[in-house]
Amino acid sequence: MKIHFGYAVISKTLEAQKLFKTITYTNYQKEKNNDKLKEIIDNNIEGFFEILKYNVKNNIHFYRLNSSLIPLATHQNVRFSYQEYIKLRLNNLGKYIQDNNLRIDTHPDQYCVLNSTKKEVVASSIEILKYEASILNMLKITPSRIILHIGSKERSKEEGIKRFIKNFALLDPSIQKMIAIENDDKVYNIVDTLRLAQNLNIPMVLDYHHYLCNHETEKLEDYFKQILATWKGEVPKIHFSSPKSKLKKDFRSHHDYINVQEFIKFIGLIKEFNQDFDVMIEAKMKDEAMFRLLRELKYLTNYHFLDETTLII
Repeated sequence: MKIHFGYAVISKTLEAQKLFKTITYTNYQKEKNNDKLKEIIDNNIEGFFEILKYNVKNNIHFYRLNSSLIPLATHQNVRFSYQEYIKLRLNNLGKYIQDNNLRIDTHPDQYCVLNSTKKEVVASSIEILKYEASILNMLKITPSRIILHIGSKERSKEEGIKRFIKNFALLDPSIQKMIAIENDDKVYNIVDTLRLAQNLNIPMVLDYHHYLCNHETEKLEDYFKQILATWKGEVPKIHFSSPKSKLKKDFRSHHDYINVQEFIKFIGLIKEFNQDFDVMIEAKMKDEAMFRLLRELKYLTNYHFLDETTLII
């Protein structure tokens, strides 16, 4: 099986260049026009291009786009047509992505809770998803994936799942086709998430660290084949991180790096399925953590490396 590795949002190698900037609504209000916002957007799009070039030069085929590429894009009081301002540039970046066979996805932050009990939060979450979809559409990425957690468990886990199904139906069908859901570290385990993904006919992203945090008797190997099947021929995505420490208070937090022995153990669990997949490294040291893991794997295993971030097992 072939595995591509990727990282999320920020390259630690390029971090000093401040590729992505933001602006608060308070500071935005101090401006007399949108010039400062345009300046930040220009910086962020150029930063995105720098990261894409860095990824291509280092054979990194998988990357998670910064959801704050366009600051204040969904703020109801900001009057700025960002689509018109950036469309041509994102079209061009999309061609670069396609020409270099890169895989890009997005993962909205904790404020996107589609199954919230609060109407205003649901409305805001839908606007966030519209924004994420618009960016992916301007990049002309196919297939496009927006990764979501199921979200709130208020009133009960079962009620939370019902709310997700109800509010999912409010989304435009084109956005529904982009959604993939991920198991979380506290509430919705791999069984809950798999059943919902099957119900909605959407992919499930396995988060291995979250599985370790949030499981009882269920064994990953008993569900892995079904999880893969939700992708219906598209190469599945898996999230991988390591606990900050084994202490209960730190176990859910991400470590700076990846525990190589834990990754080898994971491969041992799923090797028999012989399925290609892409791994998003969710460590605090980003691409540096990814490359350190790959160097360790090259030293400790007999995995065959096709390039810097692709291996065959």
